Amino acid sequence: MRKLGIVLTDRGSKYAVSGAPVRDRADVDAVLRDLRRDKAYAKATHNTWGVQLSEGGPLKGDDGEAGAGMVILRMLERAEILDHVIVVTRWYGGKHLGGDRFRHVQTCVSAYLEGDGDGGEEAG
Repeated sequence: MRKLGIVLTDRGSKYAVSGAPVRDRADVDAVLRDLRRDKAYAKATHNTWGVQLSEGGPLKGDDGEAGAGMVILRMLERAEILDHVIVVTRWYGGKHLGGDRFRHVQTCVSAYLEGDGDGGEEAG
């Protein structure tokens, strides 16, 4: 798993992005479990994700952040990336962000796809 850590902060909310290669839904679930083993990610308000599986098609999870999974999925489709789950994590900061939250999800996914965050943590 590749974790870029905190990519941006806005009005107290913090966003991070992670991802890993996957083959099927069971792999996606394993990646999410592994991510949540990190106490900081387990305490996050939302761990939204998206993946396009070669066999199985598109899958997404909003984890309470309605629409965020679709944002990730659309970006993966445009980039023609298969079999790689991307997870955007948000720690809610107490203030509603409105539509800005979707721009922040896009920023996180872009950072991941561009390979930003050289200080990112590689794990298991």
